[in-house]
Formats: sequence, structure tokens, C-alpha cells
Amino acid sequence: MIGRKKKIVLYQPQQVDESLGLPSSKDMLPLEMLAISAFPLQEGWEIEIIDGSLYPQDEAHRRVVEACEGAMIYGTTGILGFMVTDGFRCSTRVRQAHPELKMVIGGWFASVRPDLQLHTGLYDAVVHGQGEHTFLDILHAVEAGEPLDDIAGLSLLRDGEIVRTPPRPVVGWDGIPRMPWGMLDIEPYKRHQLRAGSPGDVLRMPSPRVMGSDRAPYFGITYYSSYGCPEPCTFCCSPIVTNRRWKAMEAERMLDDLEELHERWGFDAVRFHDANWGVKEKRVRAFAEGKLERGLDFQYNAFLETHSILHYDQETLDALAKSGLYIAEIGAEAGTDEMMSLIGKPIEGDDNIDAAVQMDRRGVCASVTYIIGYPNEDPDSMLATIDQCRRLHVAAPSARPTVWPYRPIPGTVMWDQALELGYQPPAALIDWGSIGEYHLEETWPGKIPVNVADARKMYQHYVTLDYGLARGRRGFWEKRAGRRLRDGSIYGGAARFEARAFSVFNRIEKKLTRRSEVARTFIDPGHKTGTAGNRSSKSRDAMTEATAARE
Repeated sequence: MIGRKKKIVLYQPQQVDESLGLPSSKDMLPLEMLAISAFPLQEGWEIEIIDGSLYPQDEAHRRVVEACEGAMIYGTTGILGFMVTDGFRCSTRVRQAHPELKMVIGGWFASVRPDLQLHTGLYDAVVHGQGEHTFLDILHAVEAGEPLDDIAGLSLLRDGEIVRTPPRPVVGWDGIPRMPWGMLDIEPYKRHQLRAGSPGDVLRMPSPRVMGSDRAPYFGITYYSSYGCPEPCTFCCSPIVTNRRWKAMEAERMLDDLEELHERWGFDAVRFHDANWGVKEKRVRAFAEGKLERGLDFQYNAFLETHSILHYDQETLDALAKSGLYIAEIGAEAGTDEMMSLIGKPIEGDDNIDAAVQMDRRGVCASVTYIIGYPNEDPDSMLATIDQCRRLHVAAPSARPTVWPYRPIPGTVMWDQALELGYQPPAALIDWGSIGEYHLEETWPGKIPVNVADARKMYQHYVTLDYGLARGRRGFWEKRAGRRLRDGSIYGGAARFEARAFSVFNRIEKKLTRRSEVARTFIDPGHKTGTAGNRSSKSRDAMTEATAARE
């Protein structure tokens, strides 16, 4: 350890706009900021991380501005959603208060749209992709008073033009130090999660099954053990940001890390934030068996692809379930072979249903997400996707399948297609934070035909009833909904009339019994998104409805 150096201030933007009235889950730890802190800490730099999720927005930004007094550099990150808006607002205040401060931003959204970030005049550089080594090089250059132009993996603004320096190779985990977990005061996260009502927080996962109820408060953390994804999905920006490289931590390092953290923090659950946790079956199985051998007492959820589940040995799936996997997050994407071929995933026929059934048999909830309204997708394909979602719900009762409208994402093959078809993206950086919710709004208005939107609405209505969420119990209406889902009669005129009849009955019953709304959870666990603060009460009602459908 060498002598202490000038201070680094890192801001983790808010992921949820809490002005909508719903608090965010506090298990979303500032992993990005911890990751890029590891090397500088080894060299003796003073680092302050401020997690915006722990404070009201104005207070979070005030704390950052104050922390930047006398600092050498400020860094932030963000993914598409409210993080973009909050990060922009905070960085604007920092730049106003400290006009000479060096400022950089990373994260996948900045990586695919460095122009939006640099043309604000806020940042000196955008860090592309994997940032641990790049950030350390930036620190050395700034400390020495040298330009950033010779550092690989950056975008810079030079004479009004975006200049990209040479790409930086992806580094394996043998070249990345362990997260500096000691920097994190875990108590505010733990306290928030264990309060009454925390299962209703935005982005909150259902409680682990060992808690006795999926609405029991529990203490969870986020963690990631791999970088990148080898899949070629044309709607996703990962192929461009990571060049389809996948670098994963070995199972033993994962287990050592989580065992030490569990002894220190005593969490109930781990939410793996790997883009694709299950690429390598040998690693997955070693983790599951190692966790069982060590007697590590926590549950976990992770992203597993359909084709991974279907190609794993049955013993591997058994080990995952026995070791505490309680939610398998699956990107089903589409319900037709033609659309799956355009997306690029090796999924055919009813593979998605078969994978969910494999999880269901083992008591693991499959959180399955479908998308409709891709560029050039026809209405019949969209309807087939909705109906596969319905059939999956029937075949795997513990699964939670849902359908989202397609959202064009920069840095993807389908982004270019969407622009050619007339999609109009937000013009200003701050506005990008308003299109974060896949499941709440159409970000490409008019792309989904009325009859398709109606079919999706009917599915949401009947699946919400079937889960017993609308009234908090299962009675005539709920059993009737289950029958309609099983026989597929949720789309016709009779089903719509029945849905309206239930709505009238439910309002009357609530007034007579003074029944309050049933709290909902499980909003979009796989995508850390929030929404802008100008959404109407009508949209908040939509949030409740969409969440109910998700459950």
C-alpha cells in the first residue's frame, strides 16, 4: 500500500424514480462502482461511493457535489431507464459546482451512445465495456496531467467529433481483483429490506420459498460472476458491447466469496446479475454441488437460457434445485420459429415450455419473459407468442411468464431496423430515462395492433385472477379464470364480457367489505429499470396491473 492520493468520487444513479410513490428494493448493490474501485484501493487512492438509491434524489445529488470538493475525478454509470436521467441530473449539478473537475461515465448505455453523453459537455471521456483496467489507466493519466487519447477503450470528444480509441481486450477473472466489499455499509440496505411492506418495493423479487411466504421480508444482495454473453440476440446490445465474449469466475472463487460475505452479512438470498449465468454447465454444477457441500444457507436466482436448461444433465438440474435456486430467469423472447431465427437464439417449437416444466418439476419458479412487436414481426407471430405464454403458464403452474412490448435498444441490429421503419428515439439524453419500463408502456406507439394488444390485456387479466392476486384469495372468479387459461378461451367476446363483469363485481365488493388493494411485487427482476417522474396516476395504475400480471 502506497501513500494516499487524491479523492475519487463515484455515483451509482437511482434505478427507480421514487417520486411515483413506490420505493425501490435495496438489494441492488452498487456493484459497478465497487468493481472499478478495486485497483485504485490497492494503490492507496481515497474513494467515496454514493449510492443514489439510499437517499431522496436531491439529497443524493447534494452529497455528491459536497464529496467532489477537492476531488480529482468523478465517475458514474447507467443502463437504459431512470439511471440515465438521474445520472444526467447529478452530473449536471457536479459540473456546475466544479467546472474544472475531470468527469467520466461508463456502463452499457454510455458504451452504445457515447455521443449522447459527450455532447452534453459533462464528461471528459466515456469508458466502453469492461472498465476496471481502463478506469485505472484514466486515474494514472489524470494524476500525471497527461491526455486520455492514448488510453484504449474510450470515446472522446475532439473538435466536435467523437473519437474512439482502440478497443480494449476483455480480461478474464484472473486479471480482476476481488470486489472491495469492505467499502460498503450494508446496514441501510438490510434495514430497508427487512421492514414491513418491503415485498411491495419496485424491482423486488419474491421471497425465497424457505421464508414460508412469498411476501415475507427478507435480506438479499446482488452479485455477478461473469462478464458478457455469447448469444447473438439481435434485440440486445451485448453482442456489440462485449463482442460476444463471455468471461466467468470459477465456481470455487464464487463460493469462497459468497461464503465469506454470508458469514459477514447473513443474507437470505443472492440475485445473480450475470447476463447469462448458465453458459457453462460444468461451472453451474460445481457451484451447486459446492454450495451443498459447504452447507451455505441462502437461496439464489439467476439467468438460465432455455437451451441451457434443456441440454443440462438431469443431475445438474437436480443439484441446482437442491442447492437453493428458487427462480430461474429465462428470456423466452418469441413463440414462433421464424421470429426466433431472426433473433438468433437456438430455440424451437415449445422449447420454452419444456424448460419451464423442467424447473417446475423441481419446485423452481421460471420467470419467463416474452416480447412482441419486433421490427417486421407480423400480428400472427405476436399472437402466437402470447398464446405460447398462456400455454406455458398452464403447463408450469409455478412459473411466472409475461409478455412485454418490444423496446428498441441502441447498439443492436434491430435498432437499425427500427429506425428504418420510422421509430423516433428521444432526442435529448435526459428523455431516455422515460422509456425504461418494458412492461408498462409502448415505447414504439402503433407498432402493436389493437387486436394483439387486446389479447395481451386478456392474458394479463386472467393470469392475475388465476394467481389469486386481484382479491388475495381463490374463489369462483379465480377458478373460472384458470379454466379459461387452460382451454384457451381468454380472447373471445365472452371472455371480454366476463372480464368487465368481474371488474364491476370487484369494485362493489371492495366498497362493501372495505377491502384494500393487494400489494404486488415481482416487477421486472431481470432489468434494472425505473421511470421518469412525470408519469400520471393512470400510469401508476398500469404499474399495479402489470405487476399483478407478472406475478
